[in-house]
Amino acid sequence: TTCHLLSPGDTVDDAVSIGRPIANTQVFLLDASLHPVPIGVPGDLFIGGDGLAHGYLGNPSLSAERFIPHPFSSSPGARLYRSGDRARWLPNGTLQFLGRSDFQVKLRGFRIELGEVEAALRSFPSLREALALVREDSPGDKRLVAYVSPSSLDPAALRSHLRLLLPEFMLPSAFVLLDSLPLSAHGKLDRHALP
Repeated sequence: TTCHLLSPGDTVDDAVSIGRPIANTQVFLLDASLHPVPIGVPGDLFIGGDGLAHGYLGNPSLSAERFIPHPFSSSPGARLYRSGDRARWLPNGTLQFLGRSDFQVKLRGFRIELGEVEAALRSFPSLREALALVREDSPGDKRLVAYVSPSSLDPAALRSHLRLLLPEFMLPSAFVLLDSLPLSAHGKLDRHALP
C-alpha cells in the first residue's frame, strides 16, 4: 500500500522509509481513540481507498475487528483496514515502519514497542540478529530481555550503545547471547523457541 524509491543516504535514524501511499490509497496513523497522531509520534497504521477488500472471506468476526467504519469519509460504507502495524510520519512526509502492534507490551506502567528496541539493538556494529521479549520467569517479575547474535558481543558495550538511543525504561534488563537465533520451518525468527 506504500512505495518509496530509495536514494543514497535516504535514511532517518538508520531506518529506511516505507514511503507514501500508492495511487488511490489512503494511509492514516491513528491513536487508540482513532485520532490522527502528529508527525514523529508512533501510531497504528490504517489503510483505506479503492483497493481495500470488503473483509476476510468466511470470517465475519475478524472482518469486524480489522475493517472499521472510515471515521474521516463522507462516502457511505467507506472502511479503513487496521493493519496491525505501527509507524510514524517523518518530517519529509514519508512513513517509518516501527513494528507490529502485537509486539507492543506494557512493562512497569510503560508502553514499549519491541520493534523500536529491536531496531536500536540492530544498529549496534557487528550485531547480526536481535529480538526483544518480555519474560516472566518468576510470577510477577516481568523483565525485558534481548536475544542477540553473535555470542561474542560485549553486553556492556551494547548496553552503553542502547543508552544513547532509548529511554531507561526501554533498556533490556538482560541479554542472552546466542550463536544464532532459532528459525521456524518457514525461515522466520521463532520467538517461541527462545530459551
